[in-house]
Amino acid sequence: MILSREFRGGEQEETIVAIATAAGEGGIGIIRVSGSRAIDMARRLFVPAGKLSSETIAAKRQFLYGWVKEPDSQGRIDEAILLIMPAPHSYTREDVVEFHCHGGPSPLRRILDVLMRQGIRLAEPGEFTKRAFLNGRLDLPQAEAVMDVIRAKTDASLKMAVGNLAGGLSLRIRALRDDLLAMIARLEAAIDFPEEDIEELASTEAGSALVTTREVIAELLATAQTGRILREGLATVIIGKPNVGKSSLLNALLREKRAIVTDVPGTTRDIIEEYLNVRGIPLKIIDTAGIRETEDLVERIGVERARRIVDTADLVLLLLDASSPLSREDKEVLSLLPGREAVILLNKSDLPPVLTSEELAVFAPGRLVLKISVTEGSGLDQLEDAIAGMVYRDGLEPVDAAFVNTLRQADLLRQTDQCLIAALAAIDAGMPPDCLVVDLREAWEQLGKITGDTVGEDIIDQIFSRFCIGK
Repeated sequence: MILSREFRGGEQEETIVAIATAAGEGGIGIIRVSGSRAIDMARRLFVPAGKLSSETIAAKRQFLYGWVKEPDSQGRIDEAILLIMPAPHSYTREDVVEFHCHGGPSPLRRILDVLMRQGIRLAEPGEFTKRAFLNGRLDLPQAEAVMDVIRAKTDASLKMAVGNLAGGLSLRIRALRDDLLAMIARLEAAIDFPEEDIEELASTEAGSALVTTREVIAELLATAQTGRILREGLATVIIGKPNVGKSSLLNALLREKRAIVTDVPGTTRDIIEEYLNVRGIPLKIIDTAGIRETEDLVERIGVERARRIVDTADLVLLLLDASSPLSREDKEVLSLLPGREAVILLNKSDLPPVLTSEELAVFAPGRLVLKISVTEGSGLDQLEDAIAGMVYRDGLEPVDAAFVNTLRQADLLRQTDQCLIAALAAIDAGMPPDCLVVDLREAWEQLGKITGDTVGEDIIDQIFSRFCIGK
């Protein structure tokens, strides 16, 4: 099923309400109401201060100070400010009112309860943004960027999210769709007017344009890995044998004593996970139990978890003791690296060296090896530079490009490219223009799924179900 952007369902005709601020105590709390009954609810519940009455609340943009009251008893619930945003000048392009009251859970719950007793439905997760999309205020990449802005963990993540919210990715996708539509129109003209003898010329022009289009798609796909990492974080696991300095490295990178550090091997038995900012990259760093054979049941469970996490990590930091020769346990850990992005760290480089980079090259050829000393803090800047170089390996920065940052977007771009490859093959085979048009229309549809112009309702529901309630 293809969902029209002009869709107006019964679900959207209902007026909805939700608390729009985070749970807990705060200086301010906001309750948002959207729909045809929103302004009527403001008149029922809100009494402006001074000589004004509820009847003065009109369907125009207003900003009023007063009290939220029970509609029946007129008992005061809380002092508040009322914002009125009539359609289409609101986030959802519907009538919207917001009650800005004190940020404690009690007044917010009380006002929410009163509104729901008046027949206003509690909003589903992401329903306000979903209505903004359905009413044409946002397209799908912009709607997805709303949550990216909220969840951004670094300045770089925020810049990328704001760029997509401003329409950076959408503009490039729409330009590609426009180019494809122009090609389709040219080819269909050749089909409709065969006497003009322009079929061959139209196919030749389409072939040249498709090569350029594929280059643009390749540029966008090149941003996908960096975009995903900036959005979700770089899953980084620290591994090594016991007592090699893994927890000390975690503490040094976090610049706080997060993990317990002792001289007793096997201190870390479970997974410790933290986020940190490395050159604008959100690093989801995981400290694991030392990998070794052990009879201790709890430690053995931790070792097995460490092995499983290595399989799913974006980056592995393998820690070795530079002051000791390679042990059997070290070689076992090194055997986990093939097929994975990894950096080998020679810790304790402040001590007389025993293990060298040249010796390591035999067991881990081609791997980046850095000398560090966790106790002295040396080599950590080089480690951060190396991580940044891996993420920004194509010179991409959030201020420079529109980013593909979801698997959905990347997969649809790859499907589009496959359609273009098929179209180019049809041209090479000398097939008639109507065969090309089939592939080009499919490519146009796939790009429309990215922006939300030709997307299924089930996909829409899936995307917005990941949002928080109140957004």
